[in-house]
Amino acid sequence: MTTAASLAFAEDHQVEDDHLAAARRRADEVGVVPVSPGAGSALSFLASAIGAKAVAEIGTGTGVSGLWLLRGMQPGGVLTSVDLEAEHQRLARETFTAAEQAPQRFRLIAGAGLDVMPRLTDDGYDLVFLDGDKVEYGEYLEQALRLVRPGGLIVFDNALWHDRVADPSQRDPETAAIRDVIRRVATDDRLRSVLVPLGDGLLVAQLQS
Repeated sequence: MTTAASLAFAEDHQVEDDHLAAARRRADEVGVVPVSPGAGSALSFLASAIGAKAVAEIGTGTGVSGLWLLRGMQPGGVLTSVDLEAEHQRLARETFTAAEQAPQRFRLIAGAGLDVMPRLTDDGYDLVFLDGDKVEYGEYLEQALRLVRPGGLIVFDNALWHDRVADPSQRDPETAAIRDVIRRVATDDRLRSVLVPLGDGLLVAQLQS
C-alpha cells in the first residue's frame, strides 16, 4: 500500500524552477488551482514520449500546466490553450514569456471550452489536456475523441477529485461526471487507459490506431 509519504516523495521527483513557482504564486493570487508538480511532470513526460507537436488544453489557468506541456513538446510545437477568463490567460502569457517560450509556440483563446472545441481541427492534436468544468467532462471527451489523432492522448485532470471519486457516498454532480468519464474511457474499445494517482489524479487515454 502506497503511503502518504511515498506519494509526497513522488510529487517532489521533479523540482519546479522559478518560472513555475512564479506561475503558482499568480494562481494563488487569482484563486486558480493548478496541476501539482507531479502531475505537471507527468504531462511533460507524456508530451515528450509521443513527440507532441500540437497540444490542446482546456483550462489555461496561469500557465503552470501549459509550461510543463511546452517543455515536453517538440521544438516548434504549438500549444492551443482555452480559458473562459481573459485575465488568467494574460497571466499565462506572462509565465510563458518569462520562461522564454517564443510567442509563436502558444495560442491563447478566451472562451468556454465547449464553445471553442468544436472549432478546432479534427485529428489535429497529439495530446488534449482537459482541466475545465468538471460537469462538462463527458462532453469534453466527445470533442477530444474528434480532436486527437490516432495514437494520441486524452488526459483529464482531477480524476480523483479530492478523494471523492473513490467514495461511493459522494454523489455531487462533479464527482458523478468524473466517475462517468472514467467508466466510459475504461469500457471504450477505441481507448487504452490508465489512472495515475499523481496530484489530484490524471486519467490518461490513448486513441488506438
